[in-house]
Amino acid sequence: MRLIRTVAPVAALLCVSFALVGVGAGFSTAKTTRSVLYGVNDDAWLVHGPGTLEARLDELDRLGADVVRYTVRWDKVARARPDSPRQHADSAYRWSEPDAVLGGLRRHGIEAVVTLYGAPAWSNGGRAPNWAPSSAESFASFAYAAARRYPWVRHWTIWNEPNRPTFLRPTSAKTYVEKLLNPAYAQLHAAIDGVRVGGGVTAPRGGSSGVGPVAWIRAMGAARARLDAYAHHPYASNPQRETPWGPKCVNCQTIAMADLERLEREVDRAFGPKRIWLTEYGYQTNPPDVYLGVSPSEQATYVASSALRVYRSASVDMLVYFMVRDDGAPAGWQSGVRWQDGSAKPSYAAFRMPLIQTARRGDLVELWGQVRPRSGAQPFRVWREDGDRAGWLGGSRVTDANGFFTINVSAGAGSRLRIWSPRDAAYGHEIEAR
Repeated sequence: MRLIRTVAPVAALLCVSFALVGVGAGFSTAKTTRSVLYGVNDDAWLVHGPGTLEARLDELDRLGADVVRYTVRWDKVARARPDSPRQHADSAYRWSEPDAVLGGLRRHGIEAVVTLYGAPAWSNGGRAPNWAPSSAESFASFAYAAARRYPWVRHWTIWNEPNRPTFLRPTSAKTYVEKLLNPAYAQLHAAIDGVRVGGGVTAPRGGSSGVGPVAWIRAMGAARARLDAYAHHPYASNPQRETPWGPKCVNCQTIAMADLERLEREVDRAFGPKRIWLTEYGYQTNPPDVYLGVSPSEQATYVASSALRVYRSASVDMLVYFMVRDDGAPAGWQSGVRWQDGSAKPSYAAFRMPLIQTARRGDLVELWGQVRPRSGAQPFRVWREDGDRAGWLGGSRVTDANGFFTINVSAGAGSRLRIWSPRDAAYGHEIEAR
């Protein structure tokens, strides 16, 4: 989730229409209903943000997050060595923070994908949390204890971006598989029926001293990794030049969102048919990030178009955006749907109710979108503004059971379109018809 701030600034931005590279020119006739989980990852805001935890959970309800990625830190929970491999008593583990967060998400009906990360010093010879434990059994015991504590959590991922030394040393796929992934996989499955465990959780680039995700996936396969899904963070290498659709990099060792098909091929070759979880993704905005940020309107477009990109994939089950609220420090991460002061960016509406033009035929345009808050079919209307004219396009419409819709409306080039959700008393992401 971390881009290095040495990328040179780009003088010109690509036009917004490039965000739709790969979207067909003809009208879609597909009737298949997809079930995709869209969510957020922002541990700092969720645990320590302004107001109460309950207020922040209410905000996730309003945002329409299906899933929240949350990290349970082994080094924070297990500060002392347990007395036995299966011990999970309070004397060994301190569960208060994850109890509050995961219990709150459960109470609000929001799925959690839990990441287990961070080795305590007693497990790795006194080293930092990014060093692998000396014994695979120690991490396996923690995974079992966490699963026993939170048996309702069905999605788990093991470690964070282990292909970079920032998060795992030694930075070796064999170490990752043998010391972390496979032991945790076995214990999570032993503790929870029907659990799904994601492995990999790779950064899109290895950096100067890491391992690129293509080589990492192949090495995990050679090490006989056990996983139910492959998790990846498909951030753009150069956000000011790359959209969720392109340009693609056919022979690169990196894997961004534009290279989703290559990720699917590499995972299939290494592990056989597996599901794909995109557990961290986003674009920073300028302001405040003048080096790596895109404009707020471009960020909103990319949030919406990446949702369509994932929807059209047969293998991706979830897309998690990082983050809810921008960091306060200028050098921090600035990809939130809210500014640091709490006010909404355009991407807030794009997350709640994404809207994308997917085709045109004469005066008719095809629109794809979703109403995310709540579950089940949702009513909505389409609002058009065209010069001095403005009004509703038809009456009330209804999404499918997962909140998605594909509709045809009359709109000339340059018309402004957005949807209205009466249950939210709010408009969604506004687009300009092409």
